[in-house]
Amino acid sequence: MNVKFVAVVDDEAPVRLALRRLLCLAGYSVVTCSSGEDFIDALANHRPDCALLDMRMPGMSGLEVQAHLQAKGIALPVVFITASDDPTLERKALQAGAVRVLNKPFSNLDLLAAVEHALRSTPCATR
Repeated sequence: MNVKFVAVVDDEAPVRLALRRLLCLAGYSVVTCSSGEDFIDALANHRPDCALLDMRMPGMSGLEVQAHLQAKGIALPVVFITASDDPTLERKALQAGAVRVLNKPFSNLDLLAAVEHALRSTPCATR
């Protein structure tokens, strides 16, 4: 069986821990990063099959991380998680190629469905 590798990028430690536990219980291999910059640095050693990106983080935002991936031609499906209810941010993320945007709080089932959908998607690379 081919275990899928998911990256969780969120500046809140409790969120990273909860998502890591959930995804591990669902059978995924998981790496967590506390910032967009840490995630980009980690890509030199590990290439996940999917990334969960917090939309708003100190330093690079999730949207900036997604733009960086695209600029580098790194085709990676992205699911955004956010506490913001700003529809403009969601629209921007989806227009830039995000697979889904989940608003916190979301259910475990919604998160797992979004990850499964992302893993079946053809990721957007540079346009």
